[in-house]
Amino acid sequence: MARNDDRRAVLADAGIRVLAQSGARGLTHRAVDAEAGTPRGTASNYFPTRDALIAELVSRIGERLTPDPELLASRATQKPTRALFATYIRDVIVRLSTDPDVSLALFELRLEAARRPSVAESLGAWRRQAFEGDVDFTSQAGLPGTRREIALFHYAIDGLMLDRLTVPIDPETPTDDIVEDLVTRLLA
Repeated sequence: MARNDDRRAVLADAGIRVLAQSGARGLTHRAVDAEAGTPRGTASNYFPTRDALIAELVSRIGERLTPDPELLASRATQKPTRALFATYIRDVIVRLSTDPDVSLALFELRLEAARRPSVAESLGAWRRQAFEGDVDFTSQAGLPGTRREIALFHYAIDGLMLDRLTVPIDPETPTDDIVEDLVTRLLA
């Protein structure tokens, strides 16, 4: 069978949905094939091991969460302010909220990383690289926020997304208001 990038993406997207819907224990090659609507054995042909499948899911999640380069370019001309920083944070929340399967799959992988060193290795490398990218972007854009503050935003966004995707403690407060409060308080 010829391997192609489109089929690989379809399988990875199916794996993300399986993770989101069934958790890490439900992530099997057979479940991915069923979700993708591909013949049995297709997923294992592309990803021969569970670790290879998970590594591909981490990569695909990264692709799906990557910001729109045109949007970033349009904002690059704006004066770096706390308000612009808040806009970037809102963009992150929108990307994480628009497709809840991606965020839920990411949370499932983080839980699985606590149990499986191979998952911790691939997911940890991706998370650290993304964090360093965020720190570099913030610095190069001249936006407010130190490395420590960027880390605090990561912690806060992770908690906010877990809250909003599961059982919100304060569902009446709009997410935008929470982001505004986070930016104001963390960059005081």
